[in-house]
Amino acid sequence: MTSILLGSLGYMLIEGYGFRDGVYMSVITFSTVGFKEVQPLSDQGKLFTVFYIIINLGLFAYTASVISSYLFEGRFKEIYKTYTDKKALKKLKNHIIICGFGKNGEIAGTGLIKSQKELLFIEKNADLINSYNNEKGYQFLHGDAVLESVLMEAGVEKASTIITTLPSDADNVFITLTAKELNPQIQIIAKATERNTEKKLRRAGADHVVMPDRVGGSYMASLVTRPSVVQFLEILNGDHDSEYSLEEINHNLLKDKFKNLSLGEMDVKNKTGATVLAFKDKEKGFVFNPNSEVVCDEGDVIILLGDKKSLKAFKEEFVE
Repeated sequence: MTSILLGSLGYMLIEGYGFRDGVYMSVITFSTVGFKEVQPLSDQGKLFTVFYIIINLGLFAYTASVISSYLFEGRFKEIYKTYTDKKALKKLKNHIIICGFGKNGEIAGTGLIKSQKELLFIEKNADLINSYNNEKGYQFLHGDAVLESVLMEAGVEKASTIITTLPSDADNVFITLTAKELNPQIQIIAKATERNTEKKLRRAGADHVVMPDRVGGSYMASLVTRPSVVQFLEILNGDHDSEYSLEEINHNLLKDKFKNLSLGEMDVKNKTGATVLAFKDKEKGFVFNPNSEVVCDEGDVIILLGDKKSLKAFKEEFVE
């Protein structure tokens, strides 16, 4: 359109055409249809026409190259993927955001696949995202999680949990502060490297602080002092191909007829084969090996131990 307007202006100034004739000459020259001129061109008009055709040929060649690059070099596919990814982000709700797709972030993602919750990784290294063979179907957002705008794009206001695993403790503190401000109800699990960072993260709003180096050291010590206990916990954690695992059931997930009943009245063992290993009271905290008189009230959590069959039977019998 700009080219046609400039051409029309040129013919009007050089040949004295009216606006309608100027537009006509511009269009037939630009489109190279070969229709007759309004009137024979002057030498200046012929020279202008030559330059006008050359310029338009250049514009046409540039436009064709841009379109072909989008179609044949994958840019169109890239743009379409960006569009679909952003559309998918807007639909996320009660999802889990993991900041950083490094070693800890990827391990966290692997452990959360079975949770049936939607996962979203925020990673600022585009090469790391592009080189990853995404067989697990993870969703990625390219950006710096420290930026509030990126957290907003990730749907932090609608997310249930955010796990921040960045190498920098300062970045993890900043993400915790920002996420808690944007969504006061969100659960925050933060990684810390330095011991004094733990208090800062908790003051910033982190619900849980994980120090991989400390956990790793304790784990290695436990392999010496309590190897059987460690092996047992690994089995329950799903690190081995075992039928047995732990499951937690919140009070609000129970069917109405089982709410506010004692464990004895629920009779979990006889009905399903699963064992109530522990009970988390909203006021007293954890109660291990609870007796039959313990009552499951609002805000409490039942922790079960069982094989796949018994845990499935529990959910069919007791859970909405």
